[in-house]
Amino acid sequence: MAPNSPVIRISDASKQFNKKTVLEHISLEVFPAETFGLLGPSGSGKTTLVKLLTGIDKATSGSIEVFNTLMPNLPILSKIGYMAQSDALYTELSALENLDFYAALYGLKGYRRKQRISTVMEIVSLQDHLHKKVNQYSGGMKRRLSLAIALLHEPPLLVLDEPTVGIDPLLRQAIWTELKALNVKGTTIIMTTHVMDEAEKCDRLGMIRDGRLIAVDTPSALIEQSGKASIEEAFIHYGGVQS
Repeated sequence: MAPNSPVIRISDASKQFNKKTVLEHISLEVFPAETFGLLGPSGSGKTTLVKLLTGIDKATSGSIEVFNTLMPNLPILSKIGYMAQSDALYTELSALENLDFYAALYGLKGYRRKQRISTVMEIVSLQDHLHKKVNQYSGGMKRRLSLAIALLHEPPLLVLDEPTVGIDPLLRQAIWTELKALNVKGTTIIMTTHVMDEAEKCDRLGMIRDGRLIAVDTPSALIEQSGKASIEEAFIHYGGVQS
């Protein structure tokens, strides 16, 4: 892949469930080592778009390429760390057993596996709860463990669906520091959010409403172009102009 070629290329993608259109004519490119945010309210189509990117669902029309490969594609999944909105955890197992299971899926073995488990649990501040059963975790702790699992195999692309919901502000700040450090190392991150202060931390934003992409640019450019004072006001502006 050429250095500046997009990690993700979405070309005129639409998605229908039965006869209802959930995503409509989405075209978008996400570039290496950037954090790209998808900002929109619940039901706007963010999670559906994420599922198309990871190959969980297939577009009704148009195309989605990840690492220059048409999705869905099973081998490409090894290059993606995916954190779903609902936690995919085995609650009757301990955190360590969950991490061991996913590490095995990713092909991590021996010292490397042990090292990665230790590193990701430190990132999400759960190192003291490694042997606790997940059914004893709070909702916020489960979100943090899900993020740790997504980070385990150091994927070049992280796809995070509402990653910091239910996480306290101090830890959220620490997680953002880590995400930015991953960008510096070359990791590309795409994340969904409806939290405005998080949206402003992204390198670029795609505003999505009613299944349509209504604006794409840096947060500061979106604010400036809309003539508003905040991302929230800019979102309302673009949504109002386009709908």
